[in-house]
Amino acid sequence: MPLVAGVDFGTLSVRVTLVDSIKGPIGTASAEYPLHRRREDPDFATQSHADQMQALVQATHAVLEKTGISGEDVAAIALDTTGSSVVPVDENLQPLDEYYLWCDHRAKSEAEEITARAHAVGLEAIDWCGGVYSHEWGFAKLLHWLRHNPAKRAQFVTALEHCDMVAATLAGVTSTANLKRSICAMGHKWLWNPKWGGFPPEEFLVSVDPLLAGVREKLGGEYLTSEHVAGHLSLEWAGKLGLKPGIPIPVGAFDAHWDAIGSHIREGDVVNVVGTSTCIIAMAKKTELVAGVCGVVPGSVHPEYTGIEAGLSATGDIFEAIARRAGSPVAELSKGLETYRAGQTGLLRLSWDNGDRTVLVNPELGGVTLGWNLLHTAQDELFAAIEGTAFHTRIILERMAEHGVRVDRVINAGGIPQKNEVLNRVYANVLNKPVLVPAGVPTSLGSGIFALLAAGVYPTIEAAQQAVCLPLRTVEPDPTEAEVYEQLYQLYRDIYFALGSRDAEPIALGAVLPSLRRIAAEAVRPPSTESL
Repeated sequence: MPLVAGVDFGTLSVRVTLVDSIKGPIGTASAEYPLHRRREDPDFATQSHADQMQALVQATHAVLEKTGISGEDVAAIALDTTGSSVVPVDENLQPLDEYYLWCDHRAKSEAEEITARAHAVGLEAIDWCGGVYSHEWGFAKLLHWLRHNPAKRAQFVTALEHCDMVAATLAGVTSTANLKRSICAMGHKWLWNPKWGGFPPEEFLVSVDPLLAGVREKLGGEYLTSEHVAGHLSLEWAGKLGLKPGIPIPVGAFDAHWDAIGSHIREGDVVNVVGTSTCIIAMAKKTELVAGVCGVVPGSVHPEYTGIEAGLSATGDIFEAIARRAGSPVAELSKGLETYRAGQTGLLRLSWDNGDRTVLVNPELGGVTLGWNLLHTAQDELFAAIEGTAFHTRIILERMAEHGVRVDRVINAGGIPQKNEVLNRVYANVLNKPVLVPAGVPTSLGSGIFALLAAGVYPTIEAAQQAVCLPLRTVEPDPTEAEVYEQLYQLYRDIYFALGSRDAEPIALGAVLPSLRRIAAEAVRPPSTESL
């Protein structure tokens, strides 16, 4: 019964799970690290590599102590991270700055310049990432850093995604010559694809800004899918973690992609990884380009399939913000939401508090709530926010389906579906599809599956999934609630596209507020009884 360690670096903490090759997850522990924000600049979000690695040490020791497992018995360690979370490094692959975290949105103008130039020259790569280069992605963040750190440019040797940085650190890799890079990370966020020889040509990058001269060459290393090994645990880090030196470390990936693997994704599934934000993951043997998504990348989820990524820039963060303004924890504010019915609040809330990741890819948007009256409460807004994230998710799933992506099953993974049954119920009713929920938290289980492959325990991802994935329970839609949400969704869709783009076609919205009032009144009206 070989054991492996699966690691997940999230926005605020790292989770380490020990996975038994037969029993599945047998113990987990986590450790937090700070997220650096600036009130005067809401787009700023960074984290320290040193803080994260120290948290990894703490969580690893905690799970070994909790389970009573000896580190000598752990046969492999695999890790996933947030992304695009970018760190510039020097000649020894040491950080020159903190990570530009995935939710750092300072590179808005850089992303717009890349998008405009790509369309001007007909760059094929822009079509493969949905037609818009995002402010959340690598080249935009790197260009922003180069523009704002002139004193450090001479030391800059390359930039690394978080997953590649951690793997290199653990394996003791100190030069780009020995570096292994994740196709998942570089394909979805850096315009990389073997179809056009890797990155866009040098002349394109220089035409965006001369500061990008030579960057293409500096992004060296071997580009691999995650069934390959990135390195082996160094003596130094084995000592720090309490593990055996020399165990394999597979090439890493983004957290949502491996959460999908840990949720037992198969072709025809869409996995909503619902946490601080939402990442929506699908995979297909054959697919076409999908406008507005975060990339269509061969091998990014499962090495034998093409991965499709989309998502919402904020989900749990929106719930937390509503609760914070109300002076209440989310769990406390949520009490009683199970009695709410579809549309009863009369509110329609768009989930743009942190911009739009998909399908508009617009960082300039802000949260919008329609239908307020003088009696509405923070709890009403929280329920409307859950409904709004479900409507936004439906927008995305419909866009994917329009371009040939099968949506046979919807799996709600991530941390929030485990503790918010109201969200699962609302999603099932809004999507009008059964929603499957893992019987436990699948976070870091995908890492464990790739660790099992690296250790040679299972020959395929499917075999490992069958052995260790958690069972799925089903939340069925309620036909009556689904019918109400169908009406609300049509209103939401009109507003989403009318307000979300500067060049949107004019549309009459005068019926929206009266419709919300009517739907709310019908939702709270007691059922009629026939006279005896």
